[in-house]
Amino acid sequence: MPSSFLTLLFAVFIIASLLTKLWLDTRQARHVARHRDTVPAAFAPHVPALSHQRAANYTLDKLRFGLLSTAVSTVVLVGWTLLGGLNALNIAVRDAVLPAWGALPYQLVLLGAFTLIGALIELPLEAWHTFRLEQKHGFNRMTWGMWLGDQAKQLLLGLLLGGPIAALILWLMGAAGAQWWLWAWGAWVAFSLLLMVIFPIFIAPLFNKFEPLKDQGLIDRVNALMARCGFTAKGFFVMDGSRRSAHANAYFTGLGAAKRVVFYDTLLSKLTHGEVEAVLAHELGHFKHHHVLKRMVMMFALSLAGFALLGWLSQQVGFYTGLGVRPNLNATNDALALLLFMLALPPFAFFISPLFAYFSRKDEYEADAYACAQASGSDLASALIKLYKDNSSTLTPDPMYVRFHYSHPPASERLAAMQA
Repeated sequence: MPSSFLTLLFAVFIIASLLTKLWLDTRQARHVARHRDTVPAAFAPHVPALSHQRAANYTLDKLRFGLLSTAVSTVVLVGWTLLGGLNALNIAVRDAVLPAWGALPYQLVLLGAFTLIGALIELPLEAWHTFRLEQKHGFNRMTWGMWLGDQAKQLLLGLLLGGPIAALILWLMGAAGAQWWLWAWGAWVAFSLLLMVIFPIFIAPLFNKFEPLKDQGLIDRVNALMARCGFTAKGFFVMDGSRRSAHANAYFTGLGAAKRVVFYDTLLSKLTHGEVEAVLAHELGHFKHHHVLKRMVMMFALSLAGFALLGWLSQQVGFYTGLGVRPNLNATNDALALLLFMLALPPFAFFISPLFAYFSRKDEYEADAYACAQASGSDLASALIKLYKDNSSTLTPDPMYVRFHYSHPPASERLAAMQA
């Protein structure tokens, strides 16, 4: 692979994805601002003008923050690759670690140093998002101490969980021969499935408290729905989401018989029993239509293709030099290949994201239809309106922005489909 061709192709995709994001964000901002003072007729009886305006302001502020994040991430990407940042980091770590500790520790230190530097760069943006953007609009409930504690826990989890799987994949790259990528993919799939099992039991409780649902009337109603739909769950839990945010949600977690139903306490405080039942029926619809399984299969298939592509690219000198890195002559390049692949992939993958968004919106329509058949459609509609209003979700998004970015249909299209 000629390095000059890859450099040019990479630069073109970076510029094209950046310009597309700017174009879409500009369209969204203009569309939301244009409709800021007029509540859509279908929502006028339910959404006050002040709430509609507040949602528009929140959307516009998120777009401005998104532009800043995009600019920072683009500069960081170019800095790591074409401007030689990763090459400089590799030389420093290699010269300091490789002679004393050997190949595998050198590669792990390189991965760790890269991850730590990236996290430090992202930290101010995350703090701004939490304590300026979310707090300005009344959603943040975290203290600085809680936020810093979460950052420390995430760092520790990254070391405890990410370190071993990274070490295993790097070992396989060096020891499993030409087909290492197939073995590495198998290890990644096993690790992902293991995370799904242990997350609700060991990881989620590190960040939130989970208590059994105590509202007997709601328990009876939810049990009847689960029996009617042919589902079982290990339990119904309430999560103290209000400690961190005013946003509301509900979700399934776990695999097989270990599935749990989790309600945010903010959700239970805002919805009636019938509305909670309808929201849960929507989540059951995803399982009934095998959306979760299909997404897992698709994720694993794409990761297999990614590992196969990495297996080929890691043997091409132009892959390294074209992205601003001189490969090691007397040391392994496996960690470099992993990092370059993770850096280079997003600009190329950006233009297929609308396809995944389309299938996600299609799944949401199917889950809504299932919920309307198993519970009350009017309850589901009223629950969605409440959630859109309380989460300050805009009711007037730009259609092109929706087609490119939205994983859920806009409120107007979603309610129209339910009524139809």
